[in-house]
Amino acid sequence: MRKFITCGTCDDLSAPNRHEIARHAEELRQQDTAFAVWAAGRGVIRHDDLTQVRIHEMVRALVEAGNLPDTETGYRRLRAADTLANAGMWLVAHMTYAKSVRLDGAALDADAFKANPQGHTGGSLNMVPAYVAYLTLNALDGHTRSWMMGQGHCVAAIDAVNLLVDNMTPAHASRYDLSDEGLTRFVSDFYSCEVGPDGTQVSPLGSHVNANTAGGTQEGGYLGFAELHYVHAPLKGERLVTFLSDGAFEEQRGSDWAPRWWRAEDSGLVAPIMILNGRRIEQRTQIAQQGGERWLDHHLRLNGFDPIGLDGRDPASILWGIHAIEAGALSQERLGYGIAETIKGYGFPGAGTNRAHNLPLPATPATDADSRRLFNEGARRLHMPEQALREAVAELATHERQNRPKERDHPLATRRIAPPEIPVVAEYPTGEMVSPMAALDRQFCAIVGTNPHLRPRVGNPDELRSNRLDETLDTLKHRVLDPEPGIAESRTGGVITALNEEAVVCAALGNKGGINLVVTYEAFAPKMLGAIRQEITFARQLAAAGRPPGWLSVPIVLTSHAWENAKNEISHQDTTLPEVLLGEMADAVSVLFPADATSTAAALSRAYRSHGRLVVMVVPKQPVANALTAAQAGQVLTDGAAVLAGDPAQADILLSATGAYQLGVCQKARERLEQGGVNCALLYLVEPGRLRAPRDAREADYVLGDAKLNDLFPPDRPRLFVTHTRPGPFLGALRRIDSGPRTTRALGFINHGGTLDLNGMLFANRTTWAHVVAEAADLLARPANDVLSPAEMAAVAGDGPPSVLWRA
Repeated sequence: MRKFITCGTCDDLSAPNRHEIARHAEELRQQDTAFAVWAAGRGVIRHDDLTQVRIHEMVRALVEAGNLPDTETGYRRLRAADTLANAGMWLVAHMTYAKSVRLDGAALDADAFKANPQGHTGGSLNMVPAYVAYLTLNALDGHTRSWMMGQGHCVAAIDAVNLLVDNMTPAHASRYDLSDEGLTRFVSDFYSCEVGPDGTQVSPLGSHVNANTAGGTQEGGYLGFAELHYVHAPLKGERLVTFLSDGAFEEQRGSDWAPRWWRAEDSGLVAPIMILNGRRIEQRTQIAQQGGERWLDHHLRLNGFDPIGLDGRDPASILWGIHAIEAGALSQERLGYGIAETIKGYGFPGAGTNRAHNLPLPATPATDADSRRLFNEGARRLHMPEQALREAVAELATHERQNRPKERDHPLATRRIAPPEIPVVAEYPTGEMVSPMAALDRQFCAIVGTNPHLRPRVGNPDELRSNRLDETLDTLKHRVLDPEPGIAESRTGGVITALNEEAVVCAALGNKGGINLVVTYEAFAPKMLGAIRQEITFARQLAAAGRPPGWLSVPIVLTSHAWENAKNEISHQDTTLPEVLLGEMADAVSVLFPADATSTAAALSRAYRSHGRLVVMVVPKQPVANALTAAQAGQVLTDGAAVLAGDPAQADILLSATGAYQLGVCQKARERLEQGGVNCALLYLVEPGRLRAPRDAREADYVLGDAKLNDLFPPDRPRLFVTHTRPGPFLGALRRIDSGPRTTRALGFINHGGTLDLNGMLFANRTTWAHVVAEAADLLARPANDVLSPAEMAAVAGDGPPSVLWRA
């Protein structure tokens, strides 16, 4: 295994250097008994000479800085870490295979094993020394750091160690403790798959990080997103340790861009630690194929990191790496990176093989004697006597003495941001042509200016000026390493720009201590879906666990959208993301279609008054006629829908628009229908999810009640929806007010497009005002030629020039 000399440079240790380090380590062991006791290692934990020298220097520095009373205390805590690491790995192995646990370490018989073992065992075994390193460094220097883990499937390591040190959420603490009974219940709950009468999982344990994982902030099931979040997460003065996966390294573009965004001026300390075990699910990682640690070191240096080689099998080496990375950032303002090299599943039989990923033993111990023997032999090597374990836990329980929170309550896990002060929302005169994106730009800058204590981040994969965010860009500027004179760039800019949707949305989602905005072309937004869905599902889990997230809701603005991006071909005409998100739980994500400038500014302001939600807004950038007063905008956002004209209870038909351009179409159609003697009520539906049929109690608390819904959409009235989205997904979300095909119709995007203008897009998708009139007439069983001229009828039928419709 390749090592680095104590200064952290990347040259290989020469033979003379290795000899000198070995000699120095031997001298230290002879001079200090406490040091020698720790240096001897314990169980499967071994400390090489380089780690010993590094640790000696670190402990001495911590004593000099006043973090430790003496070096002996430091070595006791490090010895405790060795004990805890072995015990954590022992418990992880039991979580996968066993259904009972014995603290005395006695061998288990066949009936003590699960018939169907499950677990991402190898990665979890590798994570135990890393997480123990994090806990131990906190105990050594008195800082409770935040943590984040990209490989959320390695949750067994976190949950196991948290149980051993009594760092649990209430859901875990009420079921588990350090006893045979408590540990047996713990391993039995892992992958129990039991479901309760209400359809929810009975076990508080998950296969990935969940809301009951103490200190967990994201599931990590979609690999690669923690890599994009972490550099944006800690505020200045905070510290974050992020555990990364070499398998996930190739999952998402952007994980190696962190030095582009980290600044000592406005960022907390971050210590990324990659667990470099060389294997993913069933083969070597790409890093391993390209040259392993040597290749990764070179790659990281090219991207602006200062990498440090660490022994991934040893918690002491990893905690030294965290300490060194933080010290380097403070002194050099460069971002370090720990490469913790190990083998998959180190410490247990099957290590280093493909099967270590999941089930490292050759077969199931419950039915296979050889596998049972291997399990018991591996567990025996890891087992720590109960008294030694309890003493180790007590040694690391320094929180009260150091006046610091437990790790379950680290800063990222306990974000509570007070609602910002919101300036008065500008009201634009009815009928005035205004770009809703320009209105959003003005309102966002006003909010940011009024709340200078909130660190702003704007995620931008497109062109802010093209999308009418000129003031935002001029105020916050692109964040770059080397600003170009004369343009809106700054080393400490608040706009994170990269032609990568995942990277920029995670920049905003990671900045949970500040205020955020994401803006993208609607057609490119589906690439953000994985990150968005991970966020809304985890936030909802937290709310269900009684700990609703306290970060300000994040608006995600989809502009240059399908109807106004007509000139850019069908690839740029895509309404997928709002449709997909209409399928998510409405209490966790709002999908809004503001009608104009006034409602757009109001929707943005309303988003920042809430917490823990994503607010997806489909907003035109081209000027549209302002249609709503401030009062109407407030009402439509409060209820999700509002009547703009007519009386639904007396109308022959209800016309409901969703989308700014669709509202214009419906206004024209209503005018024509009224001229033809049809009594029309015009409604605007800004948030379809508020009208959906609720799927559980929490969503039921969010959606509109039956009485209000019936006032808006009387059950006996035919209704025609004209929507920004595809009609099918839209009606699926509105099943509650879909009265059937004879009385309910919907027009919208039907996957037709090309190099067109707005009128061409409307016509190609059969949603012009004339198509609305014809559809309404059909619903009412009335001839459309009572309202439409012969030329207009021919255009609707596809027998005449479409241009007659936009000349009308």
